[in-house]
Amino acid sequence: MRAQTEFIEGMILGRLVAPFNDVLVVFQPTVLGGLPALGKSHGPLQKNFSFSAGLFYNGLIAEKGSSNMTQHKLVVISLDSMGFRDLNELRELTPNLAALIDQGAWVKRVQGIFPTLTYPSHTSIITGQYPAVHGIINNTKLQPRRQSPDWYWYRKDIKSVPLYDVARQAGLTTAAFLWPVTAGSKIDYNLAEIFPNRIWTNQVLVSLKASSPWFLFQMNHRYGKLRRGIKQPWLDDFITACAVDTLKNKQPDLTLIHLVDMDSMRHRYGVRSAEAKAALQRLDGRVARLIRATKDAGTFADTNFVVLGDHYQINVQKMIHLNMLFAKQGWLSPVAGETTYRNNWRVTAKTCDGETYVYVRGDVDRGAVKQIIARAEGVERIYDGAEAVKRGADPRCAFLVEAKPGYYFTDEVNRPAVVETVDPASLGMPDRYRGVHGYGPDQANYYTTAIFAGPDIKPGVTVEGAHLVDEGPTFAQLLGLQYPVPTAGQAIQEIIRK
Repeated sequence: MRAQTEFIEGMILGRLVAPFNDVLVVFQPTVLGGLPALGKSHGPLQKNFSFSAGLFYNGLIAEKGSSNMTQHKLVVISLDSMGFRDLNELRELTPNLAALIDQGAWVKRVQGIFPTLTYPSHTSIITGQYPAVHGIINNTKLQPRRQSPDWYWYRKDIKSVPLYDVARQAGLTTAAFLWPVTAGSKIDYNLAEIFPNRIWTNQVLVSLKASSPWFLFQMNHRYGKLRRGIKQPWLDDFITACAVDTLKNKQPDLTLIHLVDMDSMRHRYGVRSAEAKAALQRLDGRVARLIRATKDAGTFADTNFVVLGDHYQINVQKMIHLNMLFAKQGWLSPVAGETTYRNNWRVTAKTCDGETYVYVRGDVDRGAVKQIIARAEGVERIYDGAEAVKRGADPRCAFLVEAKPGYYFTDEVNRPAVVETVDPASLGMPDRYRGVHGYGPDQANYYTTAIFAGPDIKPGVTVEGAHLVDEGPTFAQLLGLQYPVPTAGQAIQEIIRK
C-alpha cells in the first residue's frame, strides 16, 4: 500500500512529470473546475494538483506494448457489488464462476479505492488510476439544489485515458454495455449507462445522445421487450441479450459489460438477503451465456475473460445528515419544505454513502468544522484534505469522513434529526437503503475479487491480493497495449502466461 500511496502523491504533486518520455504534459489550471473556486481552502496542495492532473497524451497512445503474446480478444464482465466473500463462502450458488476459477486464475482479495463507489471504481479499473488523478471522485456531482443530481455519465469528465481509447487508437474494435462513464465516448458499439433526470427529457432521448445511436436502435428493436425501464433484474436480462448478440455477430476485440442486478438487490434488501443470493445465481447464469456466445461465434479459444467486482457492500440501519449540523451553524441555507439547500454554502457535505466529502470555502475555521463533525453519532474517522489525497480521493475536499459500519451519509437537510433510523417502509426510495458501499476499502471483510481465464492466463493460479487499479494495466498487457503514461496500478504478472 505504501508504494501505491507514494505514486498517488507523486502524480498529484507533479513529481513524476519529468521522467515521462514521449508524453505531453499539459499544465491545465482548470482541472479543478466543477465546484466554485475554493480559494485558499487547500493552499499549496490545491495549487500543485491543478498542474498535475492534466496529464494527456500525444500520438503515441496507439503504440502496442512490448508483449510478444498473440493478439487475443478480451471480455470484461463487471458484477456490481460482488465481493470476495461471495466466491469464498457462496460457491455453491455460482457453479459457472467456480468452473472459471478452476480453469483460470483467481485474484481473491482486491482492495478498492477511496471511495468505493461504482463510477469512481469502474473508472479506476479502466484507467489504472485513482480518482484524484482520473477525476471521477463520486457517482454524482455537487448540485445542492437538485434532489436528483447529475451523475458522472460522460467520458469527457475523465481526466485520464481509459483503455477503450487506447484500444481504439490501436485499431481494435470496442463494445461497452452500461459500463459507467462512457456516455459520449467513441466506443464502436456502446450502450451507455444514463437515465433522464430532467422533466423535459426521457430515457430514449438521453440514451440516443449518450450511446451509439444505430446500435442502440437495433438492440432495443431486438431485445427491448426484455426490459422494464431500468428496473432489475430485467435490465440485466436486456443487457446480457445485447452483449450475447454483439459477441456473436460483431466479435469486438474489447468488450466491457456491467451487470447491476446484485447491487440493486443488496441496496434494497441487504447484503446476504435471499434476494441478493438469487441475484448472484442469476449473474452466474448470465456469465455462462456470455461465454457460450463466444463458443457459438468460434472465438472462445481466442478470448480472455475477466469476471470482477467493483466493491462489496455493508448492511446499514441509520443515516447521518451532516448538512443539518452545517445549517445550524449558518454555513448553508436550506430550501423551505425540501431536503435540498442553496448554492451559497460555505460548508457542505457531499455523500459517497459510507463516506462523505466535506467541502469548505471562504474563511470558515476548519478546526471548528472538524470538531462539529467529530461529535456526530456514527462517525468513525475523519481524514483531512491531505490525507484524502494520499488515499486517492478528491483533492478539493477539506475532509473525507467515514461512517461506522451500520451508518451511511445523505446530503439532506430539514430532517427530524441529524441521525435517523431507516424506516423499512421507505426502502427503495432515493437514499433509503438496507445495504450500501462507499466506505474506505480497508474495512474488515470488504474486499472485492476478480477471476481471469483464457489462452493468456495461467491455469490453477491463486493470487491472495491486488489493488483495483492493477486490473486496467493487466487488461492492457493481455491486449498487447500500453497506457500513454505510467499508471498507479501494475499488471498482475503472476496470472499471465509468459
